[in-house]
Parts: sequence; C-alpha cells; structure tokens
Amino acid sequence: MTRAGCLGLAVVLLAAAGCSSVKRTSSLSLERRARGALTEELDVAQGISWQLDPASQTQDQEGVEVSVTFAPSAYLAQLFRNRQIFGPYAGKNPFFPENIVFYVKVANRSQQRIRIDPNLFVLVDDRGNQYSPLTADYIDALEEARQPVVTTTRGLLSEARPGYFGLSLPVGKLVSAKPQGRFALIKQSALLGGYLYPGVVYDGLVSFWSPNRKITNLRLLVSGVKTDFDPDDVAHKALEFPFAFQVVSPTP
Repeated sequence: MTRAGCLGLAVVLLAAAGCSSVKRTSSLSLERRARGALTEELDVAQGISWQLDPASQTQDQEGVEVSVTFAPSAYLAQLFRNRQIFGPYAGKNPFFPENIVFYVKVANRSQQRIRIDPNLFVLVDDRGNQYSPLTADYIDALEEARQPVVTTTRGLLSEARPGYFGLSLPVGKLVSAKPQGRFALIKQSALLGGYLYPGVVYDGLVSFWSPNRKITNLRLLVSGVKTDFDPDDVAHKALEFPFAFQVVSPTP
C-alpha cells in the first residue's frame, strides 16, 4: 500500500473512532427492566436509596436454612473496601444506583446434597411487577455500554505512534483496555448456582433493577432450591423461600 493509502486508512479509522456524537444506544438500555405493565417501565431502574423492614430474616425448610439481608449502599461500600475478602480488587461499590441488592446465605444442614440456582430467584413488588436477577456479565456489559465513545478514541490515539509511513496503526487495539475492577468485585461476591453438600454454608449477593419508588412492600422469592436427588441425578423436590419486606421510606 502506498504512503497516501496508509495515511488515508489512518484518517478513516481515527474519524470512525472519534464519532462520539453518533453513539448508538446499546440494546441493554432498550430492554425492559421488569415483567409488568408497560406504563410502569419508565419508573423502574431509578437511583433510589431504599430502607426495608425487616433488614434481615431467616427461614428453614427440611434442613435447608436460607438467610436474606437487604444490602443498602452503606453496607456495600463497607463490604467492598474489605481487602481480606477482595484483596487487590477491593474498592468502591461496583453496583449501580439503579440496582437493589440482597445478601443471601444458604446453609445445607440436611443429610443430602441440594442445588441452588440464583437465576430462578424472583423479586416481586406490590404494583404487579417482577424482576429477575442481574448477572455479573450483564452489569459488566452495561458498564461498557455507558462508557463514552471518546474513551475508545483516546485509546486509539495513545497507541498511534510514528512509523515508516508517518503513522503506525494500533493493530488489534482499536478499543482501549477496560479496567476489570467492577467485573471482578461483582463476580467474586455473586451468589452462584450449583450443588451444596451436607454441612456447606454458602453466601453471596443477588441484585435486581430497582423497583418503582411508589411501592410499599417487596417479596424476594428464593426459588428452585432442588433436593431429594435420586441415583439418576433427578431432583424430586423443589423448595421456595418467600421473604417479605416492608418499604420504610425510599428517597431519591
């Protein structure tokens, strides 16, 4: 390729990377936040400081003990600063203000293994909406979608160095490196699914989109806790633990 051709390609790539004013809305931002009425959608996933009562509660069924604690921003801020838990990744709360978070602990005090699947948990409000848990990958992708395009532009320009034709293009580096702090913290703290054998106590966080601020109570359903497995690994029983919370006073 001629020198003029290389310079032309460089200009095109730089121009494409720098078009921050024409940013396409991510599909994540277009998805519905809850299963409910369309008229509720604009009031879901807003930054709200919730206060729930009781803050913590515990239930026991057939030797399976489940504890749920509402995790407000102050609780999360203190948790994620703990270097004994998160080591070098310890830092600020990785969740968005539009999230509502719960700390869930499952203790298998039965004589058989159980299986949990946090993806089956459901949060239900008194306005007829239900919310599914947000995965670590979803929140990480949402963070990336919210990053301004100018970040990519700067990453591209910082890697462009003088070369034989006047400009050396950053092959394979058109997108700047993204810090892994938020993703690592959410991944390490998340309640993940799988088998829990007798005597195991397992805990982690489960997050949802924040409900409509006009609600007066919430129910967190810890559903799909499978037990009573046969030799073919088929579960013959599924437990559900309903936790009811009264909304004390949501504030902007």
